[in-house]
Amino acid sequence: MPEAAPEPVLEVRDLGIHFGGLHAVRDVTASVPAGQITAIIGPNGAGKSTFFNLISGFYQPTSGSIRFLGEDITRLKTHQVVARGIARTFQTTTIYKELSVLDNAMIGHRVRTRAGLLDALLRTGRERQDEQGSRAGAMRALERVGLASQAGRPAGALTQEGQKRVGIAMALASDPRLLLLDEPAAGMNPEETVSLMGLIRELVAGGLTVALVEHKMSLVMGLADRILVLHHGQKIAQGTPAEVSRDPTVIEAYLGGHAHGGQMGQPGQAGGSHA
Repeated sequence: MPEAAPEPVLEVRDLGIHFGGLHAVRDVTASVPAGQITAIIGPNGAGKSTFFNLISGFYQPTSGSIRFLGEDITRLKTHQVVARGIARTFQTTTIYKELSVLDNAMIGHRVRTRAGLLDALLRTGRERQDEQGSRAGAMRALERVGLASQAGRPAGALTQEGQKRVGIAMALASDPRLLLLDEPAAGMNPEETVSLMGLIRELVAGGLTVALVEHKMSLVMGLADRILVLHHGQKIAQGTPAEVSRDPTVIEAYLGGHAHGGQMGQPGQAGGSHA
């Protein structure tokens, strides 16, 4: 008897957004299963980053719905989405290089705190309590990404991989259930990429659900449990890596039909960073 599929953490139905006459995402229905790694792939301009921006509240969709853990979050603002349990990283590593590794992670934790600007200015008890909580939460996030021993160093002094880990720690500090990684391996060499894959596997083994946009197909095929393929803003396939790699529509989208032996091969060669 086949094993039942995990319950979806995230479900989108008929999701779409258009900018003027351009439909960046059109009628996408898909789900992200709990406790797994879902990769979103597609050629340049496929709508991958726009899809992430819709899920994380950066863009408001013009059609369709987004449900997270059974709740409709379609119209929530970014900070409300984060508070519900969705965190993300970005294509370019958005860290504060002059600040310490710990301070960066504490910024990520601040979305969970209750103190406001007045509390910070007056150094109220609530502010001091929140700061202690932020420090503890940030250290837990740094431990998860293997950077606890580097907490006092300037973030800009770390390697490219180290800085990527800081960015992930900033996202983890908000204690998410779903982590969105936007091209996590961009700019990294093969050894760093393998190390990052190991980290992502560890996070999922620890109970996290991950969705990632990525052009490096060696990473996608070696890491993802399921793959969602977008092309011109529309879903053209969703399934396991083996199913997607044999899909004629996917092969055509990436390679214009010139695939060897009917396999998708390494479609990342067609990629850049524009999504």
